[in-house]
Amino acid sequence: MNKECHRLADALAAAIGGESWYGVSLVATLGDVTAAEAYAHPIADAHSIWELVLHVTAWAQLSRGAVRGVPIPAWRTMPKEQDWPIVAKSGEGEWKEAVDAFFAAHSRLVEAIRASSDDRLEERVPGRAYNFYRLFQSMIQHAAYHGGQIVLLRKAGGKTA
Repeated sequence: MNKECHRLADALAAAIGGESWYGVSLVATLGDVTAAEAYAHPIADAHSIWELVLHVTAWAQLSRGAVRGVPIPAWRTMPKEQDWPIVAKSGEGEWKEAVDAFFAAHSRLVEAIRASSDDRLEERVPGRAYNFYRLFQSMIQHAAYHGGQIVLLRKAGGKTA
């Protein structure tokens, strides 16, 4: 049975593209962001929207890999670029690709969570000292946390979310 996995998958899907009680989803937040806005750093020493999107995408991919048995690298050995990928090019096409990859990675993760059994929630995540329940909950929190940062960056850049 996978009743709890379905709940977790639904919560992640809501944070990414549905109705979330805490505010707008990432679909709504990112919907009209331009490449220039995504690349900008309106807050000194803060990540850009683009950097946040790449980071959250990376973790969706790492988490889905873990579901398939691929270990998540330990913090001390994880290359910084794997955790915080670098924005290589900053055109509109590249931004659209980044956003599309973000949503695709989360869609695949939602489906992987939904297909998991509730028994698996107690299993240890490959490469980590915690279980899948914590990983899946953390992915929901991760999306909400960085989604809030994106909203603040948009406001700092003069836009409303």
